[in-house]
Parts: sequence; structure tokens; C-alpha cells
Amino acid sequence: MHRVSREARALALMGCAFVLGACQTKTSEGLPSPVFEAAANVASVHAQHRRLPEDDIWWSVNGEDMSWNFRNLHQLFPTVNVYRGGRVRTLTPAPMPDIGKYVVDVAGTRITFDEFLESEHSTATGVIVLHQGLVVFERYPRMQDYEMPVFWSVAKVFVGTLVRILEERGELDVSAPIERYLPRLAGSSLAGVPVRDLLDMASGLDCADEYEDRTSCYYRYSMAIGDGFRTADAPDNPYDFAATLETSRHAPPGEVFSYSGLNTFVLAWLVEEITGMPFQDALSRELWYRMGAEANASYIAPRYGIAVTHGGFLARLRDVARFGLLFTPSYGVVSDERLISPEHLALLLHGGRPRLRTNAGLPGADMSGVRHNVYQWDAVLANDTLFKGGWAGQGLIINPTWDVVAAFTGYFKDDDHSEEALAPILLRLLDDVFGSAE
Repeated sequence: MHRVSREARALALMGCAFVLGACQTKTSEGLPSPVFEAAANVASVHAQHRRLPEDDIWWSVNGEDMSWNFRNLHQLFPTVNVYRGGRVRTLTPAPMPDIGKYVVDVAGTRITFDEFLESEHSTATGVIVLHQGLVVFERYPRMQDYEMPVFWSVAKVFVGTLVRILEERGELDVSAPIERYLPRLAGSSLAGVPVRDLLDMASGLDCADEYEDRTSCYYRYSMAIGDGFRTADAPDNPYDFAATLETSRHAPPGEVFSYSGLNTFVLAWLVEEITGMPFQDALSRELWYRMGAEANASYIAPRYGIAVTHGGFLARLRDVARFGLLFTPSYGVVSDERLISPEHLALLLHGGRPRLRTNAGLPGADMSGVRHNVYQWDAVLANDTLFKGGWAGQGLIINPTWDVVAAFTGYFKDDDHSEEALAPILLRLLDDVFGSAE
């Protein structure tokens, strides 16, 4: 595919702001004048609050109720801020029509990517793609661009990223057992688990994510942090829960991939212990304050101001994309400093342990295209793509080799999840549009 240079694409957009493909009225300073459109009316907001279930957790609903909840968690829970700082680093629009015109096969029909996003087959609320630091595609089919939807487990990579930054400074050794840094865990089932195995979701503990069984290890943890439906016997807080955890083990640490948000919480606690500040402040200091974000982000914090660091991250779509740029050659668009080192990238791309997935019965790279999972990233693909997904339809995709970042949000259409998942479609699109040109 023919590539248009970054400079040419930028020049093509001079004099016209790209917002959903339209020009905007200019201010006296020659800048686009923003137009605010409310995402809901008064009656609909009141109605949505009244529709929240009383005998179950709020996220047990799907469809339009889930879509509204995902975009309005700040109305349902206390939150803690992740702060921005300095000047906003502008993301320059330079649309690539080939992305919107890309043909996808959906339900036996061939339609364009633009048509798919607007169709009944999709529940995408927002999608953004950056190439060489420029915004080449941006759509908000079911939300306003200023909204701050939840990114669920995409939040986990912020934790893994901060642990790696502290590791590179020599402030921790990931081969050490977690109780070296968190002595309160010495008497729990987490004792003896190396930090690296928590990073790679390989603790060996029977505490995999479980969203329905309220007696399970994971659901008890989610009650403790305020993310699960709380019963009268729910643990008071996640620190005490982890420090007194007694659960069985399905494998020795470092042998088998087993996904658990508890691992992420413990790692966030580790960051708090080393930095001496709440996790959200550490994230502010290390990244969000320094990357030219256009808005504060936040975490839901239902219990005692404790951030739900395994998920519950709220941010504008463009700011999640700015975070992604830190991992690409175009990091300078959002930061004068290189906040993600070449060594950090090399570790993510080549330092994973493929056996964790194969030992868990997942197909190897030759069949799946997945090299490994690593440092809270779900998958690193053979084409150098980093992928992290979020429950019910969010994701962050970064390919440093192609200098590409994509971020998206969405929700479940119904109980049968009859929507077409966006992630595989977008991964194929990016590979065809950018990977084939390598």
C-alpha cells in the first residue's frame, strides 16, 4: 500500500480541523471553536440511575444500559484523579480514507469499516488510530469525544508499566518474592510468588477472574475493593484480603498463565509501597503529568479511596492514545522525554515466556500468532503488536515497528454478546494497512 508521508498528510489538513470528517468554525485566533453537545438529557440520566439493579452488581446489565454505565461511572462511584500537567500536546489530524473504506466481512456481508462501526453489528463507542504520531482515523459512533468511558482491564498495563519503570531505576528486583517488599503478605498464599510471576499472570494460585461465583477467591477480592456486589460478610478492604488470603494452588509460580485482577492489585500495592504515594499519584507523576494529556483521568474508588487498578480506569480516548505513543518512535509528539526506554520495549517485544501460554493449553505462536503475554499485556504478536483488552469491548493496540497506536471502547450488545468483536477486525485492518507496507 502506498504510504503518504507524515508531513504531506499534515499539510493536507491545514486550514480544516478534522472532527468526524468535518470543518469547524474558527475563533479569532484561527483555532477551531469547540462545540459542546450534551451526551444525555436530564430525564434520561435520572432514568438510568433508577434502572441500576438493587440485588446485583451494576455491571450485570448489557446493551444500552451497559453503554450508559460504562460512560458514566463517575456518577455511580467515588473516583480518584490521575492528574495532567504542562501544556496539552496537540494531536494533529491527518485522515487516511483507506481505513474507513477498508472492507470487512460481517455476518456474511462485505461492508466498509465505517459502515460496520455505524451498523447494528457493532457496539463500538469510540475508535482512534494514530500513525507516526498523527490522527489518521477517529470516530465516535455512540459517544461524545469528550466523554471518559471506562477502559476496564486496559488499566492493568499502567500498573505493569510503572513496575517496569521502578525496576529500571533499581528500586526493585522482579525475581524477588513479593513479601520482600510487602511483608504483610508473608503469611498469605501469595508468599513466595516472585514479582515477575505476578506481572506475567502466573502466580499459580486458584484465584482466576470469576464474575459470578460470589464465594470464589477472585469475587471475594472484588468485593473487598468495591468492584463486586458486596454482601454482609464481604472483606473490608483489599489489603487485608491479600494479607490473609488462603487459597489452593494449581501450579508452581511461573509455570502456567492464569489471569487474575488480584495480581494487578498486589503490583499496584507494590508501587505504592516503593513510591510512598497512592497508585493514582504515582501514575500522575511518572506518566500522565508528563505526556501532554488533554484531561485528567481517574479510577473508580468505591472503598476508602482505593483505586480499582485492575480496571475501573476512566479517560478520554485521545489520552489513552497519547499513552500509547510513549511506546512508539513518535513519543516526541507527546513528551520531550523518552518515558518508555528502549530496554522496556525490548523486554515487552522479546522478553516474554511463551511456555506460560502453552502450559495453559493455549495455542503457540505458530498457530495463534501470539508470541507471549508479558508485564500485564495480554498478547505480543509475531508482527510486534502489543495488545491489551478490556472486558466487554475496550482495547489498546501498539505496534512500535509500524509506529501505530489504536484505542477503542465498546460494550456488550445483549446477553448473547451477538455483536461482532472489534478487536480482531481492527487487528486485521492495521496489519493489512500498515504491516503490508513494511
